[in-house]
Amino acid sequence: MSVIIYTDGAAKGNPGNGGFGIVLISGKHRKEISEGFRLTTNNRMELLAVIIGLESLKSNKESVTVYSDSKYVVDAVNKKWVFGWEKKNFNKKKNPDLWIRFLKVFKKHNVIFIWIKGHSENIENERCDYLAVSAAEKSSLKVDSWYENSKKDNTLF
Repeated sequence: MSVIIYTDGAAKGNPGNGGFGIVLISGKHRKEISEGFRLTTNNRMELLAVIIGLESLKSNKESVTVYSDSKYVVDAVNKKWVFGWEKKNFNKKKNPDLWIRFLKVFKKHNVIFIWIKGHSENIENERCDYLAVSAAEKSSLKVDSWYENSKKDNTLF
């Protein structure tokens, strides 16, 4: 059975409070996931949404279509940039921790990425946006440890 994953990330300030929203659909099943972080970036949340969505799948070798309004994520995969970054150990690339985690789960499935325009009345993308923004606005937010530590150490890349 194929799986459809809609994702979105948000940041209140960039960096700032951030969150992601995910809608997973498979047949008649539907699941929503969201989480907020106290200091992160929009791109980190966009990428983390895809990662969490893929990590949520119960079995390997699924046929997955990911819909995202993030050119950062979609182009990195569809234009194969991330595979070149991997060969160069993500030298001077932002978010290497997440890209490494992404590739690990991406390679377990047959994934197609489709870019959709944000805020264009796509019901599931709008739902993900709502989940992401709501998560970023929660009073209890998780720590994006890698980001906060690298920012402190000035080792963002």
